[in-house]
Amino acid sequence: MQRTANPPALQIREVSPRDGLQAEAPQSTADRINLIHRLVDCGVRNIEVASFVRDDLVPSMANAEAVVERLPQVAGLVCFGLVANQKGVARAAACGLRQVTVTVSLSDTYSRKNVGESARDAVRTVESMLKSAQHLGLYSDVVVSCSFGSPFGDVDALHDLPDLLHKLGTAGPDAITLADTTGVATPRLISRVAEMCGTDFGIHLHDSIGNALVNAYAAMQSGFTQFDTSLGGIGGSPFAPGAMGNLATESLVLLAHNEGRATGIDLDSLLEVGRYLQTILKHELPSRLLQVSSN
Repeated sequence: MQRTANPPALQIREVSPRDGLQAEAPQSTADRINLIHRLVDCGVRNIEVASFVRDDLVPSMANAEAVVERLPQVAGLVCFGLVANQKGVARAAACGLRQVTVTVSLSDTYSRKNVGESARDAVRTVESMLKSAQHLGLYSDVVVSCSFGSPFGDVDALHDLPDLLHKLGTAGPDAITLADTTGVATPRLISRVAEMCGTDFGIHLHDSIGNALVNAYAAMQSGFTQFDTSLGGIGGSPFAPGAMGNLATESLVLLAHNEGRATGIDLDSLLEVGRYLQTILKHELPSRLLQVSSN
């Protein structure tokens, strides 16, 4: 009998220290650093750790340089910082971070609310930022908001997404991530996007109506292997109505392991970190798996 090859491992980028905590009340720099160290101890090796924006505008992401300065020194650890403009790119490089995420939106309305520019103008801004990142030797990942639809009714993913991905691809990012910013994706739509655009992209799912995990399963079955997730399911954009929490890391890890897909993450240890995160945030987290494991 022919032996079946092991299915490919999943690469999980943990975004709770940035995307997750950015939606919460400001936490101390020490607690943010401690969270990152605990995640690394669970086997997490890909983390979005900070956002290089103005401290007065996003106080929950203040002191990004201090966070980066005290990152764990572990082989294979890859840390990203979100940058919103040229100054953010320069700050990330100056403090020694080598990977950045940059956002652009498929939705014109969301783009205007989020960055104050039309989607077309935002693409030009991102192209300029990518040139700066390349000049500084930074690895760049462009995260495309509203990739699968928009709460403003201005996105037809199957029509609009391929053109934007082609345009972004010519700008030379190292990676592109497709974000379901308001949780409107469906398994069928994800499969169709995979057929039209391929699967050499990251997937960033939100759980606004409780479908993030089934969408993740559809993405796995379609061939995607790179996922953004957030411990406990925390996070969400304030610029899109209904943009509730992210796909919970622990839920994807459990699903992956049950499907024979390696992640390198110890689930029991991860759930312990989720309970720790609840104590510092002082409220229950959205993850149903975390709540069940706590009983």
